[in-house]
Amino acid sequence: MWDFLFHGFAIAITPLNIGLVMVGALLGTLFGALPGIGPINGIAILMPLAYTLGLPAESALILLAGIYCGSEYGGRMSSILLNVPGDAGAVMTTLDGFPLAQKGLAGPALGMSAIASFVGATLAIIGLTLFAPLLAIVAVKFGPSEFFALMVFAFASMSAMMGKDPLKTLIGAVLGIILATVGVDSGTGVLRFTFDMPELYDGIDFVVLIIGMFAISEILLMLEHNFHKSAESQMAPIGRVMVSMKEVMSCKWTMLRSGVIGFIIGVLPGTGASVASAVAYTTEKRISDKNNTFGTGDMRGLAAPEAANNASAAGSFVPMLTLGIPGSGTTAILLGALMLYNIQPGPMMFSEQPVIVGGLIASLYIGNVVLLALNLPLAGFFARVLTVPRWVLVPGVAILSFVGVFQLHSDLHAIYLMLVIGIFGYVLRKFGFSLAPIILGFVLGGLMEQNLRRALAISGGDVQILWESALSIGLWIAAVLVMVAPWALGKMSASKAQPQITDDE
Repeated sequence: MWDFLFHGFAIAITPLNIGLVMVGALLGTLFGALPGIGPINGIAILMPLAYTLGLPAESALILLAGIYCGSEYGGRMSSILLNVPGDAGAVMTTLDGFPLAQKGLAGPALGMSAIASFVGATLAIIGLTLFAPLLAIVAVKFGPSEFFALMVFAFASMSAMMGKDPLKTLIGAVLGIILATVGVDSGTGVLRFTFDMPELYDGIDFVVLIIGMFAISEILLMLEHNFHKSAESQMAPIGRVMVSMKEVMSCKWTMLRSGVIGFIIGVLPGTGASVASAVAYTTEKRISDKNNTFGTGDMRGLAAPEAANNASAAGSFVPMLTLGIPGSGTTAILLGALMLYNIQPGPMMFSEQPVIVGGLIASLYIGNVVLLALNLPLAGFFARVLTVPRWVLVPGVAILSFVGVFQLHSDLHAIYLMLVIGIFGYVLRKFGFSLAPIILGFVLGGLMEQNLRRALAISGGDVQILWESALSIGLWIAAVLVMVAPWALGKMSASKAQPQITDDE
């Protein structure tokens, strides 16, 4: 493990990769600070540009991972100063972050959130270093039937934990699987859902899909808002970003607990930072909120979700690198970035692609330090990004989206398809659908179909092969438990909440 890590640092500290870590951290913080942009849109826009610039695979992944982790830092800005979450993972930050800003403690709140983010991310990166190689050793023993059961578990955990409506999440995943079937069937050569359009014979390009789904739909949503509404008049004054040692020490156990919770939840396929921050906040409230101060401006209520969502971001790399299963919507896009380089993530990456895996893990350590160094002294600078008017932001995002797709394909049909997908994504978002399950379904759908076909080919069509091994049975049981657990816990909570009727009554 140490040899692997030292080799990774030798790759990460090259001038090119060090520069990309810094650029990714800076851009990620800016993307995270802008409400509505977030890590998915930032990576979706810059991924085709990184590919067309001819960056090596490890350098491109280091840049995009820096944007991902930086966005988790930056998302706290608008949550604390404007009560507007930068992304889904920063929703819980508003509960205590904005009340602190209203009390005149915006600067200390930003400082505490940066420190909590650093602690949570550090714990998760250490967990990634320790446990990812061990999980990869186990995953090498997976056959087609085990991988199919793993995909079922991923979809089950996604539908149970992502979003407020599990049914809509599951529908989104099914839509993603349907989109993955467009094109020529690799097994039989039959055209599927191409509508006699030669442009769809190769299927829907991943970059076109993510930029359409996220960037274009986000542009359409931005157009609904007031262009000239300025955030500067609503923003709380920041003052000096300084946190006392006493405040930091009062939150030490909160940060440690929430970091561990965030890492564990991040490892689960399809969950993401929003689930991690919510679980960490509610857990910490039950443990520490003796005086009912959470929600009124408690530093612990700010530190818990910030440590958890950054730990979840690093933890989501574990299933992506070891199993080829995205741990979140953003890592689904990173997985697609590897596929652009014809690299298939999975357990063999640690032996076949040590340069990529080692360089990525080492860059996370470096990037985390860079992010802390950026976010403590430059909080006021990043906060100024919130004042960018929408009439500047919308055209900028649109130009980057169009240029990225055209540079990659040099084909107007890709632009037209991107616009159609963007309108479709906009309609889904208006009806309350989350788009991340669609991307996860698209990425996992092809792998799920391939492994199902391989398993049935090995067994001669006998479906019992899908649950013959102990690993497969365990994954099927885990999928059922994940689906049933939220319903059972809801029933238990409802029964406890009902008043008990005595015999006298």
